[in-house]
Amino acid sequence: MITNSVAIVLKRFPYSESSIIARCFVRDMGKVSFIIHGAHRKKSPMGSYFQPINCLDLIYYYKESRDLQTVSKASFSHSWSAIPMDLKKISYAMAVIEFTDKCIIDNDAHPDLYDELVKTLITIEKEKKQLNLAYWFYQYQLLKLLGFKPDFNQSELDYIPLPNPYAGPNTKSVFKFFEKGQSGMHMGLTITPKDRKVISDYLNTRLGIHFDGIRNLKSIQILREMFS
Repeated sequence: MITNSVAIVLKRFPYSESSIIARCFVRDMGKVSFIIHGAHRKKSPMGSYFQPINCLDLIYYYKESRDLQTVSKASFSHSWSAIPMDLKKISYAMAVIEFTDKCIIDNDAHPDLYDELVKTLITIEKEKKQLNLAYWFYQYQLLKLLGFKPDFNQSELDYIPLPNPYAGPNTKSVFKFFEKGQSGMHMGLTITPKDRKVISDYLNTRLGIHFDGIRNLKSIQILREMFS
């Protein structure tokens, strides 16, 4: 079946001397793996398309019985100029990509989450300040849209103690914006080091309860080192 959809590249792997495997978040299909024949060849444009963070328009052949699908055509649906040139931006962008890859499963469509991820990447591309709010808001939205909306009144979950989400001087205000469906950017919020620690610990604890391997993500370690 020939299918047309937008997709975000989550990860890529080498496959033979000339090809790669690309794991993508397809808006209408969920997580799908593609084999990209000839992507390593010098004259092939496919290698540049299938890089993590890239947003693509894809035409591909889908067969339910196959683990790897085949791409017919690819083009950019969004392009990033600022993200690749800024260490902070690319660190945040890779973090939301890694979270998404860990939290969604194969062939399980989440179009609302896909749209939220695109919005977050656009925000990271365009904004210069308070990118941590965009990052935390995406974590909150990911939990919410996958059926694990945080209840800030809970003190434990699955017998695991939860950090106090309101322990920072401004964390309650931040989470109130999140509950209203807003990141809080451009709202004049002050984020102290204590706020950063409280918000990060709270969201990462919740994510770690529901999804395996979250605490070991390289992107989280990089962000911690950047802001320690």
